[in-house]
Amino acid sequence: MNNIEKILTRGVEEIIPRNEFISNLNKNHNLRLKMGFDPSAPDIHLGHAVGLRKLRQLQDLGHTVVLIVADWTAQIGDPSGRSETRPMLTYEEVKYNAETYLKQFFKIVNKSKTEIRWQSEWYGKFKLENIISLTSKFTIAQFLAREDFAKRYNANQPITITELLYPLLQAYDSVVINSNVEFGGTDQKFNLLVGRELQQKEGQSPQQCFLVPLIPGTDGKRKMSKSLNNYIGITEHPNEIYGKIMSIPDHLIEIYMRCLTDIEDHIIQELKNGLNSNNINPMDYKKLLAHEIVKQFHTQNEANLSEKNFKESVQEKNVKFEKIKFQINELNSKEKLSKILFNKNIITSTSEFKRLIKQNGVKLNGKTLSEDISISEIKNGYQISLGKRKNIEINF
Repeated sequence: MNNIEKILTRGVEEIIPRNEFISNLNKNHNLRLKMGFDPSAPDIHLGHAVGLRKLRQLQDLGHTVVLIVADWTAQIGDPSGRSETRPMLTYEEVKYNAETYLKQFFKIVNKSKTEIRWQSEWYGKFKLENIISLTSKFTIAQFLAREDFAKRYNANQPITITELLYPLLQAYDSVVINSNVEFGGTDQKFNLLVGRELQQKEGQSPQQCFLVPLIPGTDGKRKMSKSLNNYIGITEHPNEIYGKIMSIPDHLIEIYMRCLTDIEDHIIQELKNGLNSNNINPMDYKKLLAHEIVKQFHTQNEANLSEKNFKESVQEKNVKFEKIKFQINELNSKEKLSKILFNKNIITSTSEFKRLIKQNGVKLNGKTLSEDISISEIKNGYQISLGKRKNIEINF
């Protein structure tokens, strides 16, 4: 499979219009590839990586990614109160989340071929006449055609005016940066099409819409999401990523391989045939998948060590504690354990630690912790277990 064919088929749900996109690719022009993100949470998970991998593939052909940081709309939050994933945030929270996201973003996408634009560049200068002009471009009937709006309208459930503005604001982003192609999950189809139509109304060439699948999370049912706690973060500890992949239902192996790796098609077909005929051991393919994903976001060596750790700690029930060395000057006796672990990249965030505490998933020398403790309570050689797969020993 050549590069163009891979871009058009693997990890792709729909391209609108497909022929137009292919034609533009063949012209060898530098395309501006738009992808926006709402910095309501600081971490990237494998669900985000599906679209980011597509961007990287196109960058490798010479095209430019334009990343829109939705810092302006993120401060509004979800006006309907329906979304846990879009809370109202302060500017400081948005800035912190965005900076963390950008660091992780460039684990996948080429920084030298990426243009970063902050939404507040243009919306910070917006006046009432700009909003009225924007809303005059579309009708209420057009927006009520969107599936989720239509369902709520027919069920007499409230829809705020602010909610109707979101697709318009996202569409205007495309006009400002003169997007050629916009990327998003299948749940963003309506918004991407609004962007295409608004560009035409503003006299620009309309963007193509590149839709990628929403991969299920580790529960195998709902889409991957931090709020649903079924995600795999790309900066999580290699052992944690490997272990989470090994825990997914067998029916997810194929879609994860297609959307998140470069594993050859014949191996994926072999897996599919074997699952249908029940004549393969799915764990063999799951190990290959886990190894590939850890290698992609960490290193080959860490992938090998994670595989070894899984075999010893899970399959052979031989729990080993990874020795973590701390310098005395790193330790502040008043600082919390979660902060120390975060600074060493052992956990991805202090909120992850809080979640593990609530789930009785943090143990100190075998005893379950009910709260975050100060580093003064930790002594040389203490062993800490974080969840099912992360075990460390503190060494001074």
